[in-house]
Amino acid sequence: MYVCLCKGITDNQIKDAVFGGASSLREVRKQLGVMSQCGKCGIMTKQIVEETLSVPTTQEQENLFYAVN
Repeated sequence: MYVCLCKGITDNQIKDAVFGGASSLREVRKQLGVMSQCGKCGIMTKQIVEETLSVPTTQEQENLFYAVN
């Protein structure tokens, strides 16, 4: 879904930026240019970044799996 219409940025691009190493809203903004024109996408972008950062990585999921055994 398009989040930033001004720059044509999608939610998947935002998630990819986080999975690629961006660890904050500021870093995503710097990398993609999101929220740099009208700003209407700010709330949605922040929500996507926070949700994506809260998803455990594959390694963390494996560690949780083995901790239970």
